[in-house]
Amino acid sequence: MLQVYAICYNEGMTVQKHTQILAFVGLPGSGKSTAVEYFTKNGYPKVYFGGVVLEAMRDEGVEITPENERIFRERMREEHGKDVIVNRIVEQIQRLIDAGQRRIIADGLYTWTEYKILKKAFPGELTVVAIVAPRRTRYRRLAERPIRPLTATEAYDRDTSEIENLEKGGPIAIADYYVGNKESVEELYEALGGLQEELGF
Repeated sequence: MLQVYAICYNEGMTVQKHTQILAFVGLPGSGKSTAVEYFTKNGYPKVYFGGVVLEAMRDEGVEITPENERIFRERMREEHGKDVIVNRIVEQIQRLIDAGQRRIIADGLYTWTEYKILKKAFPGELTVVAIVAPRRTRYRRLAERPIRPLTATEAYDRDTSEIENLEKGGPIAIADYYVGNKESVEELYEALGGLQEELGF
């Protein structure tokens, strides 16, 4: 478990707090976005891996659809290296730290390469939380969501692509914490509140 370090000085001196970066991982429909929202709605800043891809798509005039996003993400990594997205995220995190932020949410950590780079860039400061749910629960959520719904076949294909092409299983397998999200949002929030308290986040 990560520890929060606070070094107290005499009156008039500053208090330095250890930075904590909370990264959420999980397969599509697990509830990562809901977990991230739990923290961001309370004012914690976030960096969004998918935002790097979407910004690049807009710059090139590519229509934003689930399939185009998947293809574009894989193409970015093929053309510029597996670290292309995470390197930009590291820069974003560092800017937040330089601005005085000490509690940061990372939304959308995907690959084993990204995990290793974040661990190296911010030693002792990264906690990975996997949001997990049964596959049929995830597929039902993906089918019912109002934006970019997926059929069961499309959801399975996306799972396969993310596991095989994006090394997504690694960060999930090595996560520091696992939070189940089978039932209601309220129960997920309750579990996240307990985790937040345990981490001192």
